[in-house]
Parts: sequence; C-alpha cells; structure tokens
Amino acid sequence: MSRAGRTALALGLIASLATGAALAAGDAPQPDIRAQLSPVRSTVLSTEIPGRVADLTVREGDRFTEGQRLVQFDCTVHKARLDKALAQQQQARKSHQVHARLDKLGSNSALEYETSAAQLAGAEAEVAMMRAMVERCSVNAPFAGRVVELKVKRHQYLAEGHELLEILDDREMEVEMVVPSRWLPWLTPGYPFALRLDETRKEYPAKVVRTGARIDPVSQSVKVFGTVDGRFPELVAGMSGSAVMQPPQ
Repeated sequence: MSRAGRTALALGLIASLATGAALAAGDAPQPDIRAQLSPVRSTVLSTEIPGRVADLTVREGDRFTEGQRLVQFDCTVHKARLDKALAQQQQARKSHQVHARLDKLGSNSALEYETSAAQLAGAEAEVAMMRAMVERCSVNAPFAGRVVELKVKRHQYLAEGHELLEILDDREMEVEMVVPSRWLPWLTPGYPFALRLDETRKEYPAKVVRTGARIDPVSQSVKVFGTVDGRFPELVAGMSGSAVMQPPQ
C-alpha cells in the first residue's frame, strides 16, 4: 500500500476509535472508516537475462491479455549459442551411437561407452539451458491487466534483475481497511457494508471476505479485507473513501 494509503487508513482508524468512544458514552454510532481499493494481483516484472531492449509493446495505462508479449530483448547472441549447442548435441549423439554399436560387439571398453553417454547428457543439458535463455528474451504477461509504470526504454541495455514494468489486474480488487479489534466478534466474512468512494462520489455494495492475522496491540486495531459486489468499470486501484458499517444491535 502507498504512503498516502497508509496515512488515509491511519486517519480512518483514529475516526473509528473516536466512534468507539462515542458508543461507550451511549451516543449514536457513526462507524465510518477509511478504506482503499487495492488489486488482488499485482507485480513488478524484471529481466532474467542481461541484454538490450529491442521492443516494448505496451505503454503506461495500456491493457494487455494473459500471455501477451510485453517486452522483447535482442536475442541474437543467445540464438547463436543455441545453434552451437544443437550442433554439439548432434555430434555427441552420433558419437554415442557409434560407441553403443561397438559396445554390443565388444570392440570398446565400458569406460569409452560411459564417457560418450556422459558427453551426450552434457550436450543435451547445454541445449536445454540455451533454450531457456532464448525463451527469456521475451517477457510475457503472467495475467491480464494494465500497465502501472514502465521502468525502461526501448534500446536500453539492462543488467540481469533490472525492473521492467509494474502491472496489476484491475478486474478483481479488494477493499483494505483498518478497524478496531473489538469489532472482530461480529465483523466476520460475509458481513455487508457500503463503500463510499471520494473519487466517484458513489456508494457501492461490499462485504467482508477475511480479517488480518494479527492485532496491533498499541492501537488495538486489525486489518480487514472486503470485496465489492458487482462489476463497476469506473473503479480504479488506489481509489479511497469510507467503509460504512452498521454494528449489529
């Protein structure tokens, strides 16, 4: 969660604690707490091989499908190494076939046969490794979603492990909020509430899906996660507002 989001949730917690004091004093309940929309799936893709960025197929804000190629590296050197490994594999296979025939005829030693078998296994492993390197020249989307931020440019040379782009799946989002821990007896999965967003100035039906695994002993608060009931195209990750919950009588 962003710093702004944490600040908003902290302010919401303060408001929630004030609500608890009001309830203790016998005043009318006003259980509005700050909440924020967060994507269920998001990640930062990084390069697994060093190389030059040959092509970027998306820009910030673009949508993409699962498996779509997002970044393409210049793979000339890796393809050449794969061709070399394939040639060495073919040579090792033919040598092993010859030694296998000689072994059946008893014309060579067991050591020569086993050595040829080991050379073939090493050549096949080299081919598998080079195929994996070639596959890593293309960075594909692990899920459908949108591009949050591009961290590289076309023709830029990158070292292994360099961040490429941040992506998220905006088809499924959850509501993050911090509530007083004394609400846990009744704030169980499935409990309904209304999500009132500042950006859209609308209310959306929502429900609790799970609670956090640990209570903050200082603030006596706990994280709670919910989901919006229904599909609303205007919702964007990072939107914030109030979660309106009515405690049971």
